[in-house]
Amino acid sequence: MKLNELRDNPGASKKPKRVGRGAGSGMGKTGGRGIKGQKSRSGVAINGYEGGQMPLYQRLPKRGFTKPNRKSYAVVNLGKLQEFIDAGKLDAKSITEDSLVESGLVRRKLDGIRLLAKGDLTAKATIAVTGASKGAVEAVEKAGGSVTVAAVAAE
Repeated sequence: MKLNELRDNPGASKKPKRVGRGAGSGMGKTGGRGIKGQKSRSGVAINGYEGGQMPLYQRLPKRGFTKPNRKSYAVVNLGKLQEFIDAGKLDAKSITEDSLVESGLVRRKLDGIRLLAKGDLTAKATIAVTGASKGAVEAVEKAGGSVTVAAVAAE
């Protein structure tokens, strides 16, 4: 394949409808904007504007707090883990965070990987992750495997 042979798949890109190009186009004259009014003119920015009245999003009280340095974990469910083991993409004997990324089950580690109990695990797996729910640990041990949760230094 050469650079000059690269093409989109047929139907992947559609030409934009040209507006205001005559009555025969189906989008002529007013160009799909209706008749008169602010929205029919150019240079309109209305989002959330209430004609000078204090907008609703500013009138409502603000609640809660978002921690600026909170940890964000990549999530792995047991069901998906089993699918990848069955497909031969993961070796059940030793599943690490790096092997999860290599297999494509997780795109990136973020602040670590957390194992959750959604789905069923039948393989006897040895798993090493940053975090795991109680249900996930129980399910893995029930299947005859083990979960090692890495101790993360408290900041």
